[in-house]
Formats: sequence, C-alpha cells, structure tokens
Amino acid sequence: MTTMQPEPQTQSEIDIQWEVEAVLAWHDDDAKAAIATLLEDNRHLRKQLALAEFAGSRGFARGWRPAYDR
Repeated sequence: MTTMQPEPQTQSEIDIQWEVEAVLAWHDDDAKAAIATLLEDNRHLRKQLALAEFAGSRGFARGWRPAYDR
C-alpha cells in the first residue's frame, strides 16, 4: 500500500498563506472584517489606477493601458 504525500508548496503559495494569516490576525480572526477591508483597499486601488490612466498620456507608456481585471 502506497501513501500519497502532499505535493510541496511553491514559495508563492506559502507567501499567500502567510499573508492570509496576517490579514486575519490584524482583524482578530474576524473574516468578515478582513474581507471588508480588502474590498475597500481594492476599490481604492482601482480609483488610483483610473487617476493614473487619466494623468498619463499614451505616448508616455508607449501604448500600454492598465487592465482593471485579472
């Protein structure tokens, strides 16, 4: 009988797990508060990206335009 061992995690997966734990710890393990803060941060960053897009010319970034979605 062979036992299945979990695959080793990548550094990126470890970093994300650490960040999740840090966010939850900051909010005293209140997941709803953590989600609300992250959504507010996302909204703020989208506004900042829109302002940066408006302020910069197309020639400045050689035609690059920001993407609002992944």
